[in-house]
Amino acid sequence: MDAAGEELADRIRALMGADPSIEEKRMFGSRAFLMDGRILVGARKGGVLLVRVSEEQGAALAVRPGVARAVMGAKTMSASWLDVDVATVADDDALMFWIDAAREDSAGRP
Repeated sequence: MDAAGEELADRIRALMGADPSIEEKRMFGSRAFLMDGRILVGARKGGVLLVRVSEEQGAALAVRPGVARAVMGAKTMSASWLDVDVATVADDDALMFWIDAAREDSAGRP
């Protein structure tokens, strides 16, 4: 992963604090942050934030500026997987919005 991705991972780690329910793993060339074995968010190349939410929430959030369905390789992912560009998560309040959206959605999943 590049420097921008590493910087984003550092910011995510700092905002999540010492939450023992969060696990950090290297996955798919990214740094992923998981809760109960499921990806919440990930730091990707270029400082792009990967966010996992429900299909419904993803469809609603994808209309925001700087947000698009995630693309992994040649595959465009479902509406549950969003890429949020670096400018959209430039400050910690904006980044926390996306972390909270993923956590909120994760709490509702079986």
